Amino acid sequence: MNKEKILEVSNLKQYFKLDKKSIVKAIDDISFEIYKGEIFGLVGESGSGKSTIGKTIINIHKPVDGKIIYKGKCISDKKIYRKEKKSINKTMQIIFQDSTSSLNPRMTIGEIISEPLKIQGLCKNKDEKMKKVYEMLNLVGLDNTYADKYPYDFSGGQRQRVGIARALSVDPEFIIADEPIASLDVSIQAQIVNLFKKLQIEKNLTCLFIAHDLSMVRHISDRIGVMYKGKLVELANANELYNNPLHPYTKSLLSAIPIPDPEYARIKNRIEYNPSIHNYDKEKAKWIEIIPGHFIYGSDEELYKYERELNVI
Repeated sequence: MNKEKILEVSNLKQYFKLDKKSIVKAIDDISFEIYKGEIFGLVGESGSGKSTIGKTIINIHKPVDGKIIYKGKCISDKKIYRKEKKSINKTMQIIFQDSTSSLNPRMTIGEIISEPLKIQGLCKNKDEKMKKVYEMLNLVGLDNTYADKYPYDFSGGQRQRVGIARALSVDPEFIIADEPIASLDVSIQAQIVNLFKKLQIEKNLTCLFIAHDLSMVRHISDRIGVMYKGKLVELANANELYNNPLHPYTKSLLSAIPIPDPEYARIKNRIEYNPSIHNYDKEKAKWIEIIPGHFIYGSDEELYKYERELNVI
């Protein structure tokens, strides 16, 4: 049985002008799909374009080129997006990385969480609205009394949990989680990751989980895409990517994961990535499925080497 695609990104480009001569290619011709009910992890260093992808999908940034197809509709088309905007805003939500700037300091936590409910007309009265607010607060590990407080009363981690509660309040089908656990301590990180896995199982939630913590991404993701300077360089099932990384940048990222064993950490080989090893001026790189479900970006010469590494030739 074929899996249902909830999101399809095709040849997406997002460029930003610094001045008349300089352009930053934040997203440079990337393609991937996310299937209903899966958690798709997107990793890479700061500035790789991860967050820009999330913001472009949800239409905070308008794409320069390419298509974004959500539930069978091309929402990168301005006319279609305008027509479907209310439906998209109900079924697709985003959790922002910066919890401080994403929460209105003049609104109480209860008002922040209930605002999407009000816009979508999902509650008949105040009692029903507050019941939902309390339910969301409890879901992310916060007390009901927090509903009357303001964002400045909270720590960064608590504000992030409020952002998660707001996103979940309308029972979305698809969530873009942009570094949702970056500002949380380890125990709360585990709690939030378990919450996402619980929602995936119980509500068939689909999620684009953007992060730089590869060890955490491995535990939460079904498939993982690796980004480097606006390019998607490798994509595979989570276990496949960790057990058989092919791209030199992926290998470098995995080698940098901290190991809670001083003896092993001392002898562990840290792989440095040098982008100059690629010569794409002579031979253009392409995005190819090297084995079923495992995609990689490289030149014909590199792809041949990767195939030999996987023993497929």
